[in-house]
Parts: sequence; structure tokens; C-alpha cells
Amino acid sequence: MHADDGAGRRPHPDDLRGPGGARRAEMKIGIIGAGNIGGNLTRRLTALGHDVTVANSRGPETLAALAEETGARPVRAEEAARGAEVVVVTVPLKAVPGLPSGLLKEAAEDVAVIDTGNYYPQRDGRIAEIEDDGLTESRWSARHLGHTVIKAFNGTYAQDILERPRPAGDPDRMALPVAGDDPAAKATVRALIDELGFDTVDSGTLDESWRQQPGTPVYGLRAGTAAVTEALAQASPQRPADFRA
Repeated sequence: MHADDGAGRRPHPDDLRGPGGARRAEMKIGIIGAGNIGGNLTRRLTALGHDVTVANSRGPETLAALAEETGARPVRAEEAARGAEVVVVTVPLKAVPGLPSGLLKEAAEDVAVIDTGNYYPQRDGRIAEIEDDGLTESRWSARHLGHTVIKAFNGTYAQDILERPRPAGDPDRMALPVAGDDPAAKATVRALIDELGFDTVDSGTLDESWRQQPGTPVYGLRAGTAAVTEALAQASPQRPADFRA
């Protein structure tokens, strides 16, 4: 299933070429979490020709419908990262410490790990390292995963992944903030997001990723590069009361 692009037509793969008009080579991508974001990334990434494995907490047999729809291979969480060049971790923050140990051990050597998570204390319980010590949400996740991450898609509406891709240069193309410490992994993720049909804005390191956490001006913002850049600059490191326990 492909989403309408919002202008009355389905996006054509040629609309979503990378910089310079070149198609990216097929990548092996593991998606851990098959909720709204994980499910829609599975739909888009398989449609773009990538080799996608997808896992959830309930077992691969519960992903039969998504697999039939997309061609993605349902697997157990500990298998999702095997050989993967990109791994998307899109589970509730409270579930990150419970992911299988050595989750990324068999991933590609230079794997880029995308963290889409957000800290919602009403759901996740109080996390002292975030609330008291000022640790950013993705830095906390990276410590539990034992691998650095790239923070992306955390403030993106899941339906926009299907409905709002636009070709490069389109004036209505949305931009997504991306934070991380590893320049090569960040470049991989930004190129993948470009292929998905969105611009990106580098929001800094993981220690600066508070600029795109819940309650900041960029969180949930549907806008282009200039507005996203401005919103990131306006962010405050102080966590809003609505996002504290």
C-alpha cells in the first residue's frame, strides 16, 4: 500500500531520489518496534526497495499482516539487527532496557542506529538520569543499547511518513531534525530521510538533542528547513513541566 502524496497522486520512486538524482543502493534495515512509526517506516522503506526485517515484543507471528502487505520479513528482536546497515529502535523508552542484550552484536560494523524515542514520564515512569541529571533521552537510550544512536523521527507524526513525502526542492517539503555524535552514521540517516522524501536539519550532538525533545518548538512541527532551524534555535534546555514526573 502506498500513500497518496497529498496532491492527489501517489509518489513515484523517481520523485524520491537522493542528492544529485541518484538512487541509493538497497540497504539491509532492521526495525525494532512495529507501532505507528515502525509500521509506517516498514511500509515506506520496503516500497523504496530496501531489505527490511521487522520485530516487535509479541513475536513474529503477530506481524503476518504487515509482512504480507509490505514484503518485510518478521523476525524476533534479537534477529532484526543481524547484518543490518541501519537499525531503527522505535519502542517506548521504558522498553529500551529490556531489549535483548547484545542486540547490535551482529549488525554491520558501521551500523547507524536510529532512536525515535521520547520520554513521557506518565507512560515510562520517572527516570532520574533524565530528570535529575539532565541526560538527554537519546543519550540515555544509547547507554542502555551500548551503541551510539542518531535521534530522528521522534517529533514526526506517523501518518506524515506516508502522506507528506515530497521530491527535493518542493516548496512544501518538510524538514526533520537529526541529532547524533557519529558524523558517518548521521550522514547515512540524513540520506535515508532524504530518500524518504524529507529534508533534514542537523540539530547537533546527542548532548544537544534536547532541542528536539517533547515540549520544544520543533516537536511536531510540520515545516521546512528555515522554520525548523529557527525552532531549534529557540529551544530551552529546561524540561517543560508537562514532561516531568
